[in-house]
Amino acid sequence: MDKKELDKAIEKTVLKMAMDPNNTENYHELAKYYAMDNQFEKVISVYESLLDIDPKDIQTLLNLGSIWFYAKEYKKALKCFQEAMLVNPSNYLVYYNLGNTYAEMKNFAKALHYYSRTLDFNANDPEIYNAIALLYHDFEDYVESRAYYEKALSLDPNNLTALVDLGNVCYKLFDYKRALEYYYKVFELAPDNKTVALCIANTLSIMKDKENAYKYFDKALELDGDNYKAYICYAIAKSDFKDYDDAIELYKKAIETNPKEVNAYILLGNLYSNMKKYEEAEAQYREALKINKLDPSVFVLIANVYFMSGQVERSIYSYRAAVNLRPENDEYKLVFIQVLEDYIEESRKDDLVVNF
Repeated sequence: MDKKELDKAIEKTVLKMAMDPNNTENYHELAKYYAMDNQFEKVISVYESLLDIDPKDIQTLLNLGSIWFYAKEYKKALKCFQEAMLVNPSNYLVYYNLGNTYAEMKNFAKALHYYSRTLDFNANDPEIYNAIALLYHDFEDYVESRAYYEKALSLDPNNLTALVDLGNVCYKLFDYKRALEYYYKVFELAPDNKTVALCIANTLSIMKDKENAYKYFDKALELDGDNYKAYICYAIAKSDFKDYDDAIELYKKAIETNPKEVNAYILLGNLYSNMKKYEEAEAQYREALKINKLDPSVFVLIANVYFMSGQVERSIYSYRAAVNLRPENDEYKLVFIQVLEDYIEESRKDDLVVNF
């Protein structure tokens, strides 16, 4: 349905509502058309009007709750889902949505409680196990997360979400061989998946399989999609394998792809710093500061470069700038104080020699 047809459908439905204002089906229809037109404020208004007529319309409560959820208005979403639970306490989607909302609110106990209630009504849906696995993953309990992803795969062996995320969990558990098995399976099922190609390349790189790692980085770059992350990951691998010139060129390509992102500038600066090319490193850090002038960590990196190149006074000024931007950061303070004290002590030593 094109824009013109959509406008006509909306106009027709509004007229139907005017003629029969208590017919809730018309409200559902109008909300659907507004959603198709991405007019979500009007969708909300229609649903709220519908609930004035029928406060127990569970589909409306679920839909409205979902809109608030994706808008990150979690308290409003909870209110809708809780009202839906009162209307139909046997609807598993109510509990699933409550679990998702509490998960986004970082309330582990309540999220797990409602996911568990979901399983009471629907124990064979792999997506519920995926959600529980993701919950454990977000709270860094990778062993439990792995168990729930494996349960999802027992129900659906080709579930892409479970395969990718289980690969990620295995990676974090340092089980790189098993991680690769899951990533390879995803790539067989979805050979155009750029993210998984990168996952394979990164894992092979960690396993020191240079030839195959580079092969999958090249594959990732050939696939459709934004190459910024691919260039950065490839550059990190090139650097790890001491192919520094190639790494530099890849970081530069990342910068060309997205010149407003600071990450590539900082990583390239770090590489130059490791290579003892301090002027080049400072230049990259300065570019990062142009994008984010108030990032104290960049001032620390610049201070480190000055310190390593023997420009201690300039390093002190940069450390002080970081402390001023983030006075509550004890690490910045400790480094600044230590460098300052060492500088003062060294200066006094020179004075003593002269006086003697």
